[in-house]
Amino acid sequence: MARNDGYFPPGSLLRHVQQHRAVGQTYGQRALIIGATHPVPYVGTSSSTNAKERPFMRLSATAEAFESVFFGDRTEADKTLAMVHNMHTKVRGTLAQDEGIHTAGTPYDAFDPELMLWTMGVLADSSRVCFEALVRPLTPSEREELWQDWIRFGELFGMPRSVAPPTAREFHAWLYGHLDGPAFHVTEEARVVGRAIAYDMPVPLGMRAGVSGTNHVVVGLLPQRVREAFGMSWSPVHEAAFRGIAAGVRASHKVVPDRLRLGRNTELFRIVSSTERKIIAAGGRSMVLPGAA
Repeated sequence: MARNDGYFPPGSLLRHVQQHRAVGQTYGQRALIIGATHPVPYVGTSSSTNAKERPFMRLSATAEAFESVFFGDRTEADKTLAMVHNMHTKVRGTLAQDEGIHTAGTPYDAFDPELMLWTMGVLADSSRVCFEALVRPLTPSEREELWQDWIRFGELFGMPRSVAPPTAREFHAWLYGHLDGPAFHVTEEARVVGRAIAYDMPVPLGMRAGVSGTNHVVVGLLPQRVREAFGMSWSPVHEAAFRGIAAGVRASHKVVPDRLRLGRNTELFRIVSSTERKIIAAGGRSMVLPGAA
């Protein structure tokens, strides 16, 4: 491979999955909401950055950075990786209070291998789930190939390969073991942030109807325990609407040109970031957190 080829060149399954805009526009929201069910990395990130003041600007910047690694050449990807590494050096500390089974004083560090696996894992699972719901099912061998690509993605950010479950099947058991287990816990702040991510993405008025449909799909793709923990209502009517939207997206791939359905989502990410910036500049807030004045 030439030095300036990307880490995920054409033909890699991760690139194939993520280049579908339907995946790129949904997997991040789902991953962030599920990620917030582990209070240690959630509190660590919230306490160490300005994420809570401008959550959608951070979300958009992170999504754009990930696409630089998915699709960019080595020069672009390495620049992003170095920037993220520098930001992660600031994310460390301890829990100030008990959060579920995690006691006050529990340390958090962005470079903790288990926490790096968690962060990468919720992305990997959401990538697969969104692709299978909105594009097509993957074969068992494709699921395995995709998981191996995501391990590589984690390694690029400093995650040791040894911490990752070696197979896609073992990874699935590990992740859903957490989601069904006693370590699952959503803080009061995380509940507010998760609901905002699911329902209140800031976009111009003309885009809100389309984003509302995307949001419904994201909520529909969450495990039931996660929806319940965030207080997200879900009825048979919601489920029917979700299935209808997902089926429509899958069918659209037969008629929508590749130039529209494949590629980066940079424009959308920047619209979201710009809209939140305007809200803040006007003295408003994109969400109101517990305890805020």
